Amino acid sequence: MNKVNKGERPISHYLTFFSQEKKSYNAGQKIGLILGPLLFVLTLLFIHPEDLSQKGVFVLAITLWIAVWWITEAIPIAATSLLPLILLPVGHVLNPEEVSAQYGNDIIFLFLGGFILAIAMERWNLHTRVALTIINYLGTSTGKILLGFMIATGFLSMFVSNTAAVMIMIPIGMAIIKEARELKNSDISEHSLGKFEQSLVLAIGYAGTIGGLGTLIHKPYSRLIKFNILNC
Repeated sequence: MNKVNKGERPISHYLTFFSQEKKSYNAGQKIGLILGPLLFVLTLLFIHPEDLSQKGVFVLAITLWIAVWWITEAIPIAATSLLPLILLPVGHVLNPEEVSAQYGNDIIFLFLGGFILAIAMERWNLHTRVALTIINYLGTSTGKILLGFMIATGFLSMFVSNTAAVMIMIPIGMAIIKEARELKNSDISEHSLGKFEQSLVLAIGYAGTIGGLGTLIHKPYSRLIKFNILNC
């Protein structure tokens, strides 16, 4: 067998997904697993609005099925997202070529690029470097720390999902709060630290939303609106 060099990981390290034990279904997942197809069938059998075609009813039934499985995570969400690929051609709503083409839409690849950027940032601690560099230039007063985190989060959310940007910045903010609690002196009350913690969390959250408005990556609905406008 080939020896693994020091510092390198064996291939088996990257295949842990396949060796994980299958998780048992909880009650909600079991209910969702049955409820999704049941709603699909009941919709097709009993819902026939006059102003909705049979194809429209079929799409409504598919939507209910997918929504239930997404909410309950009865099966992996990635697998649930493939249901239209099977069901839409079965209902003669679209042919397989038209459905599969939508899975290669540029919006999907924009999503993928944003996720890859977020993973790369977290892997190499780029978000930490950005935050600490900004704070280093602005100063360490509470107001300047808040401003620094808002600038850093807003900047990151322009290139990755605002949810991802906030989630990778929150731990840094919490680490600063923890250090402040450990180093606090008699002049700093617990109440003041609590207010600063609340302010920091809110600042990161709002900055993620504000910064994300600068590009189309921050939220799916931005890309969907653009797609619909261009195709009107």
